[in-house]
Amino acid sequence: MSILDRLKDAAGPDGFSQDPAELAPHLEEWRGKYKGHSPLLLKPATTAQVSAILRLCHESGTAVVPQGGNTGLVGGQIPFHGEVVLSTKRLNRIRALDARGATLTVEAGVTLATVQQAAAEAGLLFPLSLASEGSCTIGGNIATNAGGTQVLRYGMTRALVLGLEAVLADGTVLDMARALHKDNTGYDLKQLLIGSEGTLGVVTAATLRLFPRPEVSVTALAAVPSPQAAVTLLGALQARTGGMLSAFELMPRIALDLVIRHIAGTRDLMPAPSPWYVLMEATGGRDANLAASLENGLAEAVTAGLVTDAVVAASQTQAAALWKLRESISEAQKREGASIKHDISVPVAAIPDFLARATPAVLAIAPGARSVGFGHLGDGNLHFNFNSPADGDDTAFLAKWDAVQQCVHDIVKDFGGSISAEHGIGAMKVAALPRYKSHAELDAMRAIKAALDPKNILNPGKTVPPVLKL
Repeated sequence: MSILDRLKDAAGPDGFSQDPAELAPHLEEWRGKYKGHSPLLLKPATTAQVSAILRLCHESGTAVVPQGGNTGLVGGQIPFHGEVVLSTKRLNRIRALDARGATLTVEAGVTLATVQQAAAEAGLLFPLSLASEGSCTIGGNIATNAGGTQVLRYGMTRALVLGLEAVLADGTVLDMARALHKDNTGYDLKQLLIGSEGTLGVVTAATLRLFPRPEVSVTALAAVPSPQAAVTLLGALQARTGGMLSAFELMPRIALDLVIRHIAGTRDLMPAPSPWYVLMEATGGRDANLAASLENGLAEAVTAGLVTDAVVAASQTQAAALWKLRESISEAQKREGASIKHDISVPVAAIPDFLARATPAVLAIAPGARSVGFGHLGDGNLHFNFNSPADGDDTAFLAKWDAVQQCVHDIVKDFGGSISAEHGIGAMKVAALPRYKSHAELDAMRAIKAALDPKNILNPGKTVPPVLKL
């Protein structure tokens, strides 16, 4: 019996497909930048089936690419070399919800939106929030250590995971889905798996940390003259609200223009344009008086010249309209045409200087490119993107991707930053990683990979750069 037939048996009668039409959505990421090929899609519905599949893959040396909702942006979920694809979407049960302990245990294929809804129905909050939350899965979020708009208040995904269940390359099941806030019994293996992009094991379930659901949420859009003003405003409003800001998003004027042009139901909410905007949200309990704190803070910022105009949402509908402007930027960029994208982080205070240096450096390589840098100013993470010139050749522009990316990443390194803030390394950045990470760090990563996946069957060629042979 061939290895593919043995894998089909391990996955069960409904757990596989070789239908090209069913395989196709799993072989290309949503931007169309990465396309792969695979002889087999595996769709296990239980941890035992995942274990059986990986045991066979390990014994036979068959490479496998784990995949969640296929919303990743660095190609980490694409089978480039004919690997089998292991989709976790049928691992979709909510196993337990402990409202008193504020924990939720779910399987890896549960979508982020479903996790949020389950928490909300219990009167609690799961704060991870992404534009792709309707289709991305919690296993994928964990594998990439997803960030999103609420990192300022609640941290990255790794701060939201109390326990994990995962299957290692040889089929060994690690049952660590414990609901403990404190556990100092040796190495924290779950943190090793979080952010490993499926190269060390396949996450099959997780116990997540929930939070009290805020009773008050205040959302505002402020027009600011510069990124420096935005950074100063961040500090002022954190002080004003007692650190209750949960989101603080920077957007350039061109981003709003693209959204209004391409996304139905959006409009300009201020009478005069501004070069930059900040979308902010503060959340807390009913007695926090956040509306007054934020409004008074914005009024003081206007007097100080940090803000030229501001809109405070008077209802949830108005707040949703403000958030739609921010959350539609990526889709608007896609509709506008080709874009070269970066997911970088630098110290928050360095963002103005980074933008001032990196923007003209990119324009020197790609004259006429339109800078659409936006993102999570509150935690120093920018999606430093460029659209092709308005009347330019998209193909010629995209041909400059590598040169532009190296230019940006070199400047990021000079500022002590990271070339991947929340999207991961995947296939896109793995070759560049030795340029920006120390030999000691890379050697430690390779040692861990070799220990947990000695045959290199789990997502080979992603995240961990190979040793270069001279």
